Parts: sequence; C-alpha cells; structure tokens
Amino acid sequence: MNQIFNFFFEQYAGYQTLDISLEIIAVIFGFLSVWFSKQNNILVFPTGIISTSIFVYLLLKWELLGDMMINAYYFIMSVYGWYIWTRKVDATHVTPISFTTKKEKITSIWIFFATLLFVGIVYNTFNMWTSWVAYLDTLTTAIFFVGMWLMARRKVENWIFWIIGDLISIPLYFYKGFTFTSLQYLGFTIIAFYGYAAWKKHLNNEKAIA
Repeated sequence: MNQIFNFFFEQYAGYQTLDISLEIIAVIFGFLSVWFSKQNNILVFPTGIISTSIFVYLLLKWELLGDMMINAYYFIMSVYGWYIWTRKVDATHVTPISFTTKKEKITSIWIFFATLLFVGIVYNTFNMWTSWVAYLDTLTTAIFFVGMWLMARRKVENWIFWIIGDLISIPLYFYKGFTFTSLQYLGFTIIAFYGYAAWKKHLNNEKAIA
C-alpha cells in the first residue's frame, strides 16, 4: 500500500503545505466548473475563475509557463463566457446552445494555429524546448484554447476539444509530478463525455419542440 501511495504522491514531499492545499482547492473548483458546464449552468464561470486564478499563481511559481498561459487564458475567457452566456439575443432569451457555424470553424482553425505560433515563440524566447513535454504542452495549449473559446460561445463541439486535450493531459501532468491535477483531468474526461451527450440532447430537444 505504501508503495502505491509513494508512486502517486511522493513528488509532493518537497512541496509546501500551502501549495498542496491550493492545488487541491483549485482541483475541486475545477471539477465544479466542468460539472456546471455539463449542466449548462452559469456557475461554470465563477467556479472556473477561482480555479484558474489559483493555478496561474501555482504554475507561475513552479515555472510552468505554458500551463500558466493556458490558465490565464481560461480566466480571461471565463469572464468573456460569463458575458456571452448571460447576453440576451432578444427580449426573453439568452445565448443558446448551438452547433459551430462554418465561420466559427474557420475561426477555430485560426485560433489553433495562432496559439501554436504564439506558444512556440514564447518557448523559443525563454529556451524552453528542453524535452518532448514542451511539444505536448504546445499542442494541448492550442487544443484547450479552441475548446475554451467554443465553450464561451456555447458551442456543442467544445466538448470534443476538451476530451482530446484531457486525454493527453492525464499522463502528461502525472509525468510532471502533479498527481492531483492529473486526477482532475481524468475526472474532466469522464464529465466531458457526459457533457457532450447532454448538450447534444438539449439541442435536439429544442429542435423537436420548435
């Protein structure tokens, strides 16, 4: 039993208790945010803001620049998404769940490649191309940037990007030594599958009623 525990958590031996506690709190609010997103609940954004704020602090302290940029972007897009989700499209209705339009698909492609270029420049500037992890970080950053933008605009396809990015992040964060965050992404993956199904069902029900 001790060997199993050490395998998963021995990397925390040198961490400050405060940092470990903050990571756990951030993970809890991260779970709440994804759960509220699945439920199509506006609380996805305030809980997400709390989680990303903590992670920005921790990741900056741990000198994980790529991961820090992802969470800083999440914070900004949470504010944007909060506005979009509550914005009324007419006198009685707010922005609805919908499928991605052709224009939004093109924008998603631009966001993906622009993110790859931006992160690549940052990593090159700070000489961070030190291992294969940096290349996966760049890829997941681009995937998550698109996913967050689509979620903020209430698009069903956002879940597909979350699923892909989460599946990559599970072993990646474990390799980096952040077991709690790795477990968080495992939970995210499961919720994302249910979220995709729930949003599609909601949209199909709306069409049936119409």
